[in-house]
Amino acid sequence: MVGSTGAGKTTLVNLLMRFYEINSGKILIDGVNVAEMSRRGLRQNFGMVLQDTWLFGGTIAENIAYGKPEASREEIIAAAKAAKVDYFIRTMPQGYDTMLDNEASNLSAGQKQLLTIARIFLCNPPILILDEATSSVDTRTEVEIGKAMKKLMDGRTSFVIAHRLSTIRDADTILFMEHGNIVEQGNHQELLQKKGAYATLYYSQFE
Repeated sequence: MVGSTGAGKTTLVNLLMRFYEINSGKILIDGVNVAEMSRRGLRQNFGMVLQDTWLFGGTIAENIAYGKPEASREEIIAAAKAAKVDYFIRTMPQGYDTMLDNEASNLSAGQKQLLTIARIFLCNPPILILDEATSSVDTRTEVEIGKAMKKLMDGRTSFVIAHRLSTIRDADTILFMEHGNIVEQGNHQELLQKKGAYATLYYSQFE
């Protein structure tokens, strides 16, 4: 999903997860109306990587296991390796038992983001929401996060919100939103051929 700030991208995701209730129509997951599911049951299907990461006061291992507190240390390490953050963790003073404060001030923005990606590898949900997940990091770190996210998205349904079109160019379906409406829909090549809003934005970024 692409569009300017305030276009409605995050609102659409909030509807998927029932932070807001819809006034008409219905949203189906595998043929099941989400309105018939409990919010807890619905949200267990989703993993989220957001622009603003959230970590809490506790060990690195506890933060990775936030969505699956019963996870074994082996499972936590496997998730960290999948997210390409195991090496960094092992350089910390107490490794996986290193304490973080509520702001995780001893970590960089990229390290925080990779820890939240490790959380999702551990929980293994069928659906992902990636909301501007690399917008606050430098280009080199973005590449590393991008590798982890590409592996994470393999075999899953993923909703990706992005300003940088390079991150969604390979999506099966791209939604271009304006003022709360979907104004264009298609894959990258189809939207370029339309020579509409998506094409204008794409060429402004890459030419």
